[in-house]
Amino acid sequence: MSEQSPNLDLPYIMPSQAQKHVTHNEAIRALDALVQLAVTSRDLQAPPADPIEGERYIVASDPTGGWSDHGGEIAAFQDGAWAFLAPRTGWLCYVGDEGLVAVFDGAQWTVLDMPIAAQDLQNLAGLGINASSDSVNRLAVSAAATLLNHEGAGHQLKINKNAAGDTASLLFQTAWSGRSEMGLAGNDDFSIKVSADGANWFTGIVVDAASGQAHAPAGLSTGGPFGLAIHNVAELPDAAAAGAGAMVFVSDDLGGAVPAFSDGTDWRRVTDRAVVSA
Repeated sequence: MSEQSPNLDLPYIMPSQAQKHVTHNEAIRALDALVQLAVTSRDLQAPPADPIEGERYIVASDPTGGWSDHGGEIAAFQDGAWAFLAPRTGWLCYVGDEGLVAVFDGAQWTVLDMPIAAQDLQNLAGLGINASSDSVNRLAVSAAATLLNHEGAGHQLKINKNAAGDTASLLFQTAWSGRSEMGLAGNDDFSIKVSADGANWFTGIVVDAASGQAHAPAGLSTGGPFGLAIHNVAELPDAAAAGAGAMVFVSDDLGGAVPAFSDGTDWRRVTDRAVVSA
């Protein structure tokens, strides 16, 4: 009959053995160290200066001092001395300073990949994918591309702000310095802004939220011909609503097809300022 148990190497009390309490207590100490196994750390190569009774560690590789030749073993501080327990394949251990579970694969301790339930991904403080999130950038992704796919129909990317005076935008950067921004920047008008240095910004286009009119505060250069919206006289939009300065191309004016502008009240031909008529 073996004198030790096959899995935990706990000593048996043998027939007619003297000092049975010694063997019994040795087994109890081993069980106290191994059952519900949780260690303080797995990174120390030498014993801590002031260990606490019952404290346990996974001895790191290349150990020194009182832990020499015990790399990978469980070091338990019991009765004022270190006891060492050799792990078996499949042992699990909670590592306190890392907040993870490690498994012994027969050669070394490795982090156990835990299955993630759907509820574990709710209300996360942050998420980093190949990157580190922070208190501002709660979602950080470092990748060559990011794919947001449909689920059988359409797909929307929603950027919501709290109030009109806040900002909801897409910011494009070079070396972390802003170069272009599009969205609702400080109001509810849609705008596109650009910058050469991240400090001085120029607004290229503003689309008025109330009217839908587009403005180019910095000027507009087409680099080629551009077309006006084409209307017949009967279908011209309201000149007052379009606003003074708006332009259209009238296809059936009495004098022939002609560009026209709004003076805030009527549409007038660019050629002679006469009110457009059919």
